Amino acid sequence: MSNLPVSVPKFQSAVFFVSDIEVSKRFYSDVLGQKITMDFNANVTFEGGLSIWRTDYALNIIFKDKARQVQVGANNAEIYFECNGIDAFFEQIKQKVKVVHPVEEHPWGQRGFRVYDSDGHIVEFGEPMSETVLRLHKQGLSLDEVAVKSMMSSEFIKAVLQAH
Repeated sequence: MSNLPVSVPKFQSAVFFVSDIEVSKRFYSDVLGQKITMDFNANVTFEGGLSIWRTDYALNIIFKDKARQVQVGANNAEIYFECNGIDAFFEQIKQKVKVVHPVEEHPWGQRGFRVYDSDGHIVEFGEPMSETVLRLHKQGLSLDEVAVKSMMSSEFIKAVLQAH
């Protein structure tokens, strides 16, 4: 858990779940002219904050062993925010919302949680990746181990560690 004060959530990106990542990549990059900034195969980020995730990958990350029970269409998009003090923020809002899952560490090391908005859209809150890098490093992971775990570049990790 971080000792940072809770911050007001800052909108980061919209994530759309897609059935065919390659077709969607071509649509957003070739048809709409969006520049790919990160491509992790099952999820792709474009300049400006738009991201796409392959539906089966996304549902497995979010719902784990219940992924097959989730109706696609009701859970096919999510809005993503980042904030410091993720645990404290979850405690502040958990009684006011329908929780998808509480704070957990994702496979890439970032901690976050998801809730539904009033229309049933998934809203994700995650700690900033800089906070993830610092936490993983404080847990004893080397720079290279943090890079592998977080999928962040060595340059980003070095900059974060040098700033703190």
